[in-house]
Amino acid sequence: MMTMAEPDIQIDEYMEADNAASDARLVDEARRGDQQAFGQLVQRYERRLLRVIMRFIRDRDVAEDLAQETFLRVYERLGQFDTSRRLGPWLFRIGVNLTVDHLRKHQRRIRWALFSERTIERTPEPEISDPREALDLKQEVQIVIEQVPEKYRTVLVLRDLENFSTSEIASILDRKEATIRWRLAEARSMFQRLWVKRMQQSQDSVEDENES
Repeated sequence: MMTMAEPDIQIDEYMEADNAASDARLVDEARRGDQQAFGQLVQRYERRLLRVIMRFIRDRDVAEDLAQETFLRVYERLGQFDTSRRLGPWLFRIGVNLTVDHLRKHQRRIRWALFSERTIERTPEPEISDPREALDLKQEVQIVIEQVPEKYRTVLVLRDLENFSTSEIASILDRKEATIRWRLAEARSMFQRLWVKRMQQSQDSVEDENES
């Protein structure tokens, strides 16, 4: 007996297959010198690529430069792309690698735009009466997530914030899917431990102030 969830899964699979076929066609046309075809690929991926990069870098100008560099490298390497595979994970691998390399080169701390001020498709959060409470929470979460080691942080952001599947993340990071699942579990566990520790420190600080 078919469950209610099955039709949606089938529709998603058909749409994914259709998008992959469309990407492959556009890649073939771009390889033959069709600039318009490549422009369509850019339009298809540029919004999400920029959003992903801005999870790592909050400077929009820098993020836009990295996005442009990503598409330039994609164009230069179209001849290497296997059109039997999906374009998205390959493209995002280039973008994520460029972003991480940029951060390492400039020796910057990774600052995740976990709670971006820009509009992002996400489930609405519970309404908070005092906006200062929401701001404090955002700052606390950002501080904690920055303490998670880079290789775990990357998986956590791509999976829990950008909703990439584990198989897509495996392709983006060029790792086995089992490795991605393990890192994700570790990242969530690390974040939880760090969060509890920080909340306890905050509570202790408040109690000390009240006693003084």
